[in-house]
Amino acid sequence: MSKILIRGAKVLGGEPQDVLIDGEVIEAVGAGLDADGAQVVEADGKVLLPGLVDLHTHLREPGREDSETVLTGTRAAASGGYTAVFAMANTFPVADTAGVVEQVYRLGREHGYCDVQPIGAVTVGLEGSKLAELGAMHESAAGVTVFSDDGKCVHDAVIMRRALEYVKAFDGVVAQHAQEPRLTEGAQMNEGVVSSELGLGGWPAVAEESIIARDVLLAEHVGSRVHICHLSTAGSVEIVRWAKSRGIRVTAEVTPHHLLLTDELVRTYNPVYKVNPPLRTERDVHALREALADGTIDIVATDHAPHPHEDKDCEWAAAAMGMVGLETALSVVQETMVETGLLDWAGVADRMSVTPARIGQAQGHGRPVSAGEPANLTLVDTAYRGSVDPAGFASRSRNTPYEGRELPGRVTHTWLRGKATLVDGKLT
Repeated sequence: MSKILIRGAKVLGGEPQDVLIDGEVIEAVGAGLDADGAQVVEADGKVLLPGLVDLHTHLREPGREDSETVLTGTRAAASGGYTAVFAMANTFPVADTAGVVEQVYRLGREHGYCDVQPIGAVTVGLEGSKLAELGAMHESAAGVTVFSDDGKCVHDAVIMRRALEYVKAFDGVVAQHAQEPRLTEGAQMNEGVVSSELGLGGWPAVAEESIIARDVLLAEHVGSRVHICHLSTAGSVEIVRWAKSRGIRVTAEVTPHHLLLTDELVRTYNPVYKVNPPLRTERDVHALREALADGTIDIVATDHAPHPHEDKDCEWAAAAMGMVGLETALSVVQETMVETGLLDWAGVADRMSVTPARIGQAQGHGRPVSAGEPANLTLVDTAYRGSVDPAGFASRSRNTPYEGRELPGRVTHTWLRGKATLVDGKLT
């Protein structure tokens, strides 16, 4: 593999420097670097970050290849600057055995656009009644360390306790979809003023908050790690903040769409805004931003949830929940966190690469941009402004809430272990 010289990049948003890649690793970082025969990429002041890591992606394969495949999903990831994604277990069949997680893992290795780390189901068939083969999935070729029934809540406290106890043996983590099912029966959107005016079934904040409160206490009792998926309410922020103050081993994520969009958009009855958990209020949005800035919320995760056209182009009540997010996540974070002054680019690198890699134990990812480190990198043109056009997405699905919306920033290059997966905004 030839050498690559990235010239004049703002590493983590700092002063322009040159970065020399030799094979799979970074050889040098500094001013005025030169390398005979190296391929030169003129960064022109673009921001260079460690390759992004998404702890919450739905790749749909096996079983729902009409929505997404490992190939199309990882191409979307590379387009968005990601070098590693964690694939959720709610496939068909469910990823609750060593065989299924190994299939997903090997598909990721074959396609090569980013590393794919499968997430194993907590319970058999996501049914919440019997623990899945947690140990076998961890010991498989996929080396699963994160387990989740995402899409469904592990609502039984005894099952949740047993899962936490089991994964503690290998420092794994249970990622909880916090949704008390009895409190959300028939729910269509956030419970509040807008749901009352529209006459749609409300999803109360307490349905999320009550599960988080229970699970952080269980994690404290067991001494294990729990991760809160797609945290969405101001009350949830306060519970996680309290738990961390007690030393409980809890981490939490927020999605880009919960940092930007509110339930006021549901007034359009456009199912593209139907998501789980639902879009919340302006107060919640600002609480989430502040919590991400101060570290109460640890990471940004996309919850990339692709659906075919027919599952979204229908009446609201019948529409599937979810949004695609891999290709727009960094732009949304730039708008909501960087341009508001809440985070600098080093903070973005922490929330979107370093910390998710640490939580998921993604080896070789989220590393410093320095000599001797793996060349997993993404280059961002932060001055770019443009309207979102889903027709150009690499994802197989188009259910984005940002169509036609102007967002800042564009990923121009992505490197996975020194191999370019995206060059000048085009997949290789």
